[in-house]
Amino acid sequence: MQARIALKEISTETENLVTSDKESLIKAARKGEIVVLDVRPADEFLNAHLPFARSIPLEELRKRIAELPKVRSIVAYCRGPYCLMAVDAVVLLKHEGYSAIHLREGVAEWGIAPGA
Repeated sequence: MQARIALKEISTETENLVTSDKESLIKAARKGEIVVLDVRPADEFLNAHLPFARSIPLEELRKRIAELPKVRSIVAYCRGPYCLMAVDAVVLLKHEGYSAIHLREGVAEWGIAPGA
């Protein structure tokens, strides 16, 4: 329940998070209230990713979906505002009964350098 409250505080729409409240997102992920899901290919995740993110590439999500907890909200992201992988992931997650939202920003918009 706390995760949903935290997500409501930093979201403006069901499908998108406000990009300006990074600290709240990181805090919620650190506490385990949400799962930050990177759906980019694994090599991109290894190069750079958001704090506390876990990697399940979109192409593997259907077969690995059981690795994600249904009791927490999932915040999926990919390459940034024009990338649709996270949108596709949210559609799949919701279809399977997960609470999921799309983070419009990606690693570049967060200012995370490669290798970080």
